[in-house]
Amino acid sequence: MNWNKWIRQAHRWLSMAFTACVIANFAVIGRGDIALYVGFATLVPLALLLLSGIYLFALPYVTRRRGAVLERT
Repeated sequence: MNWNKWIRQAHRWLSMAFTACVIANFAVIGRGDIALYVGFATLVPLALLLLSGIYLFALPYVTRRRGAVLERT
């Protein structure tokens, strides 16, 4: 599996993990107990989603620019 496909697959799994953490966060809030570690647990997949999302967003622009540079040489 190449690098781009690996990042895309990891981004999908991270989104599922983030969704599960948010649901767990709402469940804890619904019980009335405030557990900060549940709230902070959502920040880990969110930060990784941010990084992989920025990479996936920039990927078409970088490959297009790289292709234009290779065509000129």
